[in-house]
Amino acid sequence: MTSFLVFATLCQRVEETSGSLDKIDLVAAFLGTLDEAELAVCCNYIMGTLFPPGLDLDLGVGPSILYQALARACGCPLAQVTDMLRTTGDPGLVAAGMVEKKRPQGLSAFLEGDGLKESLLSIMEVHDRFLAIARASGKRSQDIKIKNLQFLFSHARPLEARYIARLAIEDMRIGVGEGGIRDAVARAFAAAGADSEKVEKAYNLTNDMGMVAAAARQGALERLSVMINHPIKMMLAQLGESIPAALAEMGTAAVEWKYDGARVQIHKDGDRVRVFSRRLENVTASLPEMVQAARRVKARSAILDGEAVAVGSDGRPMAFQEILKRFRRKYHVAKLAKEIPLRLFLFDLIYLEGESLADRPLKERRALLEGVAEADLLADQMLSDNPSEVAAAYERALVAGHEGLIIKNPSSAYAPGKRGKNWLKIKPVMETLDLVVIGAKWGEGRRASFLGSYRLACVDQASGRLLDVGWVATGLTDEALAELTEMFRELVILEKGMEVEIKPAVIFEVAYEEIQKSPNYSSGYALRFPRMVRVRDDKSLEEADTLERILSLYRSQRGRSNSV
Repeated sequence: MTSFLVFATLCQRVEETSGSLDKIDLVAAFLGTLDEAELAVCCNYIMGTLFPPGLDLDLGVGPSILYQALARACGCPLAQVTDMLRTTGDPGLVAAGMVEKKRPQGLSAFLEGDGLKESLLSIMEVHDRFLAIARASGKRSQDIKIKNLQFLFSHARPLEARYIARLAIEDMRIGVGEGGIRDAVARAFAAAGADSEKVEKAYNLTNDMGMVAAAARQGALERLSVMINHPIKMMLAQLGESIPAALAEMGTAAVEWKYDGARVQIHKDGDRVRVFSRRLENVTASLPEMVQAARRVKARSAILDGEAVAVGSDGRPMAFQEILKRFRRKYHVAKLAKEIPLRLFLFDLIYLEGESLADRPLKERRALLEGVAEADLLADQMLSDNPSEVAAAYERALVAGHEGLIIKNPSSAYAPGKRGKNWLKIKPVMETLDLVVIGAKWGEGRRASFLGSYRLACVDQASGRLLDVGWVATGLTDEALAELTEMFRELVILEKGMEVEIKPAVIFEVAYEEIQKSPNYSSGYALRFPRMVRVRDDKSLEEADTLERILSLYRSQRGRSNSV
């Protein structure tokens, strides 16, 4: 049984190590010391994730609950916690500082051993407490969450408290992301035949790094495959240059409308249907129409990929933000379903009757889909190598109120989580960026009660760090600001005057006129005239745009292809 102090010590060493390869070496050595249960937990923890998506567990702990639990555990006023937070800006350092202050001093510290005594907390005991927090429900759920966190802080040493607090808000700040843990698992179990490519493929098929690590240790990565009730990352489309260029690349292509909707992945397991969003959140209860539609699929077990489209009274798609209202709604779902009805368009079949179809070509998957789904559930698809014919389909999609086309390679396998040339999207819009909201400022005048502008960041793929690229305020109505302010209240980590730091959890799609170099932001770049397009609730942090993409877009501007 490994103590949580050992895990916390690893995290501290990784956090203080600058080189990504050195970080991977540290993590790999640590993973090799764990038993199977600890290995599964720690692989997720290091990435800042408490539970894999298939468990349908959400901790439901915002900064306010965290700070209340910490104040109770340390026997101090809540104001003392928030004051320290303003100084450090890091909930983990605040937790460590508060626990340090309450530690016994003098003779009692000497009798305890002052750090030499083994921690009372094990990794699995901490995990059991997090499970209890996630499973708390009903009127007393908040009190249960606070009491379990209070227990952890009461029994933690300062270093343990640092990482318990960061885990509670799922923001570890140690610079190891999905790619880092992938390489660490490969290195830890290389003797059993693991390598980064095999680990990545297994992870894309299962979306559970703990399961992948256990299989890597046993030399069984090839046995992992798509499983019912385990949501996987969805295959994504790359922006295509043009219809002729796409057809020149593929020859005869499968052509579908790019619906103005929200992606859904549906798992049908007998009478049980579960619907997952693009972020792999379980939204089954919010989307009863999707459940009803899936029950019409003539298969005992299936994983289906498709789009949920909100249809107005005129038969045209409603605004994307209206769809997101359906995905967020937990209460009075039937009432909102009448106001914003959804229709399902299925375009792929990933799993059927106990067998993964991911490695089969698209044309085979489509034929099988047509065999189990009725015509009104299917996204229209045509095969064509004729640019004029495809251009006509593109115009029809736009006239109908949709975004454009997806042009697909009929021979392509389903590649979970991958964005590549096998699926190309053709859209008539300017390039946008999907950026993480990491901060905000309170407005002035009539907008004084709203968070009026938002600080945005991209992801540094090498380190997993978030690097800021500036602020956006344009494109937001008062109504939108009111909704956003309410949404971000539970994500506020700390306030400093007019500015607030926000837990990274929300993606904004942002348009801009130009990318410029800037020493004012940690990314080294800034957006000229940024404008908010929409909130991308359907996207996860892993889908935020990277510094590498911003650099690529910068180089493509005004013939900068050979410059930095």
